[in-house]
Amino acid sequence: MELKIRAGILTVSDKASRGEREDRSGPALRELIEAAGAEAVRTAIVPDDQEEIRAVLMAWSNEGLDLVLTTGGTGLSPRDWTPEATKSVLDRETPGISEAIRAAGLGKTRTAMLSRAVSGIRKSTLIINFPGSERSVREGLAAVIDVLPHAVEVLRGAAGDCAKK
Repeated sequence: MELKIRAGILTVSDKASRGEREDRSGPALRELIEAAGAEAVRTAIVPDDQEEIRAVLMAWSNEGLDLVLTTGGTGLSPRDWTPEATKSVLDRETPGISEAIRAAGLGKTRTAMLSRAVSGIRKSTLIINFPGSERSVREGLAAVIDVLPHAVEVLRGAAGDCAKK
């Protein structure tokens, strides 16, 4: 990533928020985006609570972060509410990103189709949900990381004529 992207990484996990389990997926996201040249300026761990998730997503997008990556809370468990919290703050969805992440996961495991992760735009911030395992965030981010600089350029209004690319 040549463009300096300011990112936030939000881990959604009851157990990790209570210190009962080590968060490995959040640090993996940070490692990967920083290796690509982005800067993780915010990180947080919250429980599987819609209002807490919403509050962080709104605060970080209000702050003007370019990118917010969430991990966890995207499955079928009764406590998995990350997609609903995310949808409630989005101005527009970006389904192609979520579809690409799921497709990458399906190449590895059939259970990837159970992910309810979403992605979209709030103000000029791109928000992307990832499942909660380290492996799934590594595989999912690898599927989309090359398009993130262009997405951020477009959201900033700095991209040229997209139709010519």
